[in-house]
Amino acid sequence: MRVFKNSVLSTVIAAACGVAMPSLAAETINEALSEGDVSLNFRLRGEQVDVDGADKVDLTSLKTRLTYKSGAYKGFGGLIEMDDVTHVTDFEGGVGDPEGTEVNQAYVSYAVGDTTMKYGRQRILLDNQRFVGGVGFRQNEQTYDGFTVSNKSLPDTDVFLAYVYNVNRIFGEDDPRGDNENDTYLLNAKYSGFSVGSITGYAYLIDNEDVASFSTDTYGLRFAGKTGDFGYALEYATQSDAANNPASYDADYVLAEGSYKVGAVTLAAGYELMGADGTDGQFITPLATLHKFQGWNDKFLGGGSGNIVGGIEDLYASATTVLGGVKLSLVYHTLESDDSSASGMDSLGSEVGFVVAKKFGPLGLSLKYSDYSADDFGADTDKVWLTAEASF
Repeated sequence: MRVFKNSVLSTVIAAACGVAMPSLAAETINEALSEGDVSLNFRLRGEQVDVDGADKVDLTSLKTRLTYKSGAYKGFGGLIEMDDVTHVTDFEGGVGDPEGTEVNQAYVSYAVGDTTMKYGRQRILLDNQRFVGGVGFRQNEQTYDGFTVSNKSLPDTDVFLAYVYNVNRIFGEDDPRGDNENDTYLLNAKYSGFSVGSITGYAYLIDNEDVASFSTDTYGLRFAGKTGDFGYALEYATQSDAANNPASYDADYVLAEGSYKVGAVTLAAGYELMGADGTDGQFITPLATLHKFQGWNDKFLGGGSGNIVGGIEDLYASATTVLGGVKLSLVYHTLESDDSSASGMDSLGSEVGFVVAKKFGPLGLSLKYSDYSADDFGADTDKVWLTAEASF
């Protein structure tokens, strides 16, 4: 990342953020601001969607991101990040990358000892983003308005607490789905003092005041680690309806995953259950980075909930390697209904996908492909993404 030092720019940004600079401390604060980092990122992407029985959709879009992070002054700091997404080709629908310019992040931080606090719009990525993430693959990232506290005072322990009052979703500010008012609390505590891995406990108490069906209480435990060439992860969570949710249900989440490195190739396989409570409800993850799970085709978004009636069982396998600086990854999923009596379906479908990626200094290029073959759910769909990204 190239660093630009510009006191004029820093002062303008500070004023835009409403930072007061008392006269007695102005020089010291100005120094912290002028020593801030400015970075620029461009991501050009072409996405093609071919659904059986429908017209093919193509969209080329460009995301431009400008980020400024201040230096520290007596523990205080700040960050502001602006994103612009522009459609290079005509938008025909069918691709989740709306046009628009907006503030992606804007927060004030304070660090003292082993504790860091942030207030404002910020990125929250917890564990593997299965429950709370940023959907960074899409051009318009999901961020959170609220207050967060991170603490590392206890040995080998990371504790994260958040209060979220608004979720800025990937649809953009011009879409009624783009902002969800919340009264949500997130707790995640990780202990990494075991030689064989780390254990994480979490409680995600979501009260979505705009989408009542997203309001849930989720409690879970995750264990993940690596021994030699073996990697493993086990996770269990239980969820029930909360706040203003009109449903009344209890459902479970289960994950078992393992990997093994053979030479330059890493082989992995796993089982994931997004359970259901008959037709009363199913385990949902409305704050997750859903594109990472159940296949890249995004067939099982469930309107942003991450699940469908009857729940989902996902068996998957992957192979990943790097050859000559080129990353190659092949992934396969086979998906079935957890409760076929509730869904009326047995085998949902299967998906195969691959990624080829290479970096050339600040420039990264990738080709990503996903082929979903429908059984009882959805329609056959091919998706292709060509991406060029550069950071300065």
